[in-house]
Amino acid sequence: MNDRSPNAAAGAGILLVTTIVVCAAIGYGLGALVGVPGVLAGVGGFLGIVAGFALVYSRFKDL
Repeated sequence: MNDRSPNAAAGAGILLVTTIVVCAAIGYGLGALVGVPGVLAGVGGFLGIVAGFALVYSRFKDL
């Protein structure tokens, strides 16, 4: 049995969403400098999904 609180699942969801939003915002910012903010925001969002799942798995794999 695990010793995590019931709020750990909410923390995992918040970590996932925050990672996606931050990566998309970084992509948008870099894209604005280059002139293609939509494209790089999409790329950043995709990379955020991958990074978010990796972070959630590494932190909450015993949930």
